[in-house]
Amino acid sequence: MFMPFGSSRKTCDGVSRRNFLRIGASGLLGGLSLPWLLEMQAKAATQQPAPAQACIFIFLEGGPSQLDMWDLKPDAPAEVRGPFRPIRTNVNGTMISEHLPLCSQIANKYTILRSHSHNDNGHNTGYHYCMTGYRADFPDGNTRMPNNHLYPSIGSIISRELGPKTTLPPYINMPHIMAGGGPGFYGSEHAPFVIESNPVAADFEVQDLRPLEGMSAARQDRRRRLLAEVEELERERTGQGRARAMSTYYQRARDLMSSQEARRAFDIRSEAEAVRQTYGYTGLGQCCLLARRLVEAGCRFVGIDHSGWDHHQTIFPSLVKDMLPHVDRAYSALLNDLDQRGMLDNTLVVLMGEMGRTPVINAEAGRDHWSMAQSILFSGGGVRRGQVLGATDRRAAAPTTDPFGVEDVLRTVMNQMGIDTTRTYNTPLGRPVPIVDGGRIIPGLV
Repeated sequence: MFMPFGSSRKTCDGVSRRNFLRIGASGLLGGLSLPWLLEMQAKAATQQPAPAQACIFIFLEGGPSQLDMWDLKPDAPAEVRGPFRPIRTNVNGTMISEHLPLCSQIANKYTILRSHSHNDNGHNTGYHYCMTGYRADFPDGNTRMPNNHLYPSIGSIISRELGPKTTLPPYINMPHIMAGGGPGFYGSEHAPFVIESNPVAADFEVQDLRPLEGMSAARQDRRRRLLAEVEELERERTGQGRARAMSTYYQRARDLMSSQEARRAFDIRSEAEAVRQTYGYTGLGQCCLLARRLVEAGCRFVGIDHSGWDHHQTIFPSLVKDMLPHVDRAYSALLNDLDQRGMLDNTLVVLMGEMGRTPVINAEAGRDHWSMAQSILFSGGGVRRGQVLGATDRRAAAPTTDPFGVEDVLRTVMNQMGIDTTRTYNTPLGRPVPIVDGGRIIPGLV
């Protein structure tokens, strides 16, 4: 089922980045069948548990500036280094931005990869590439949402390979669908369950969990029987499995609506006020808190899309006032919370965007697109902590050490989740598509 989905995010391409399509809850809850579930259980019984049992993937959409956050160059000319100063962290020799003081106190809990590099400088195309590992077949600025109509995203791959652990969907997006986060040719059963509202709102609720008002159980049962009869007629008429598939999706939606476990996980207002304040009453802060709750309840992959990082003008006031304080508080609170609950060891947390920013500040006091050098943060899930991997030149324009690309990141993340990244699936037209096409596990990270 497809439903309208609203989001008014914009980036420099001038196109309103509305998510025109939202895949409804009835199509998002994992293609669970009894044979498939038994296969998954048998496989799990014979395998060693993976280092990461879940992944929280925080995507800073628009392109966070490596020079002003994680890879400062204090000895560079003013037009390169900008006004921010580096500060020491609790890891000897590691310096980050002065506007990330909370993160500086927990540098022993994450690793900074400073030598991530690729050559896609577009927002939509870069997002697609980072989430799928495959180049987009459309120009940047295209308004199709989600934009990966062929290649599955990392969340959809994890959904297909690992399946659900509980009644919660295995793959969730918030506070809206990730542009490159769709299921591609895997089909809507591996699309994300999308939380449409922002958990910072006082009246936040997941609408798809709301029971139908004014409808008795008997009436609901009659409707289910009627639907089953219609689906059977459609199946006989067309000889196709679409009706059966949709019936499965409807059942998943009904299961979710009746799940007390799911209701508890989504009920962020049950958290102690002190905990909510620690994360910060911002969209990113409360999304990170909700992500922890969902992982704790059994979700496999939570993708958080945080927009607003496309700073072509007046980058520094925006970073100081809004962006960096929100990331600093939310990210540090998430890692501390996971660690205190004994969850960080088996929860992989990734913080990245689709690109970095240009070394030279432009005429409008901003930084432009720059994918050739970017910093990514990894924590938990078997990742070695307290490190800086890789280095860039004196302007943070290009890696001076071995560069690592998108395929390397995806292969590493999925390896930590226990996924065989050498597997290949065929598209409906019979074309073989590897889970990851190339790449390697990043040396020294795990």
